[in-house]
Amino acid sequence: METHKWYVLRAIAGQERKVKSYIENEVARQGWQEQVKQVFIPTEKVYEVRNGKKKIREKIFLPGYVLILADLSQPELVHTLTTLPGVIGFLQEEARAGENPKDGYVKQPIPLRESEVKRILGKADESQEAERLETPFMVGEHVKVADGPFSGFDGVIDQVFEDRKKLNVIVKIFGRSTPVELSYTQVEKLD
Repeated sequence: METHKWYVLRAIAGQERKVKSYIENEVARQGWQEQVKQVFIPTEKVYEVRNGKKKIREKIFLPGYVLILADLSQPELVHTLTTLPGVIGFLQEEARAGENPKDGYVKQPIPLRESEVKRILGKADESQEAERLETPFMVGEHVKVADGPFSGFDGVIDQVFEDRKKLNVIVKIFGRSTPVELSYTQVEKLD
């Protein structure tokens, strides 16, 4: 029977990568490679257009969470992981401590269901293939055309085609308002 399951370790938002590094270092130092198989931060690729340049970066799509594939049967391992800097604790549930009702309840880390793991890992894999725009556009917004034959012109967004990642932008050419269809990557927002 497989004893390794995916658990969610809550971390201070913005410190997920540090927490992952701390976990990996502590696992190596303690020799727990058999108990902790993988530490994972779900990310997705997003792009923004800044100064006419398309910039791609990785963004964490579950801020404040680090996933860990581990066998948490050793209380020492659970204690060590939850006392690392930046770690808040595991997602937990209360469970009966023993057979006797007087034993009370203890909090235990709860593993993710298989469907949850597939959804999270699937979204992470999917985002490695397809990048998405981080800053969507809205009708009425002022933009500057950064690429193509109308480069340098300013305009106002008239329509947004989310499915095709295109915009209809009204640009003034020789004093006349002209609709121009552009892709998201051809324009940048005016501040």
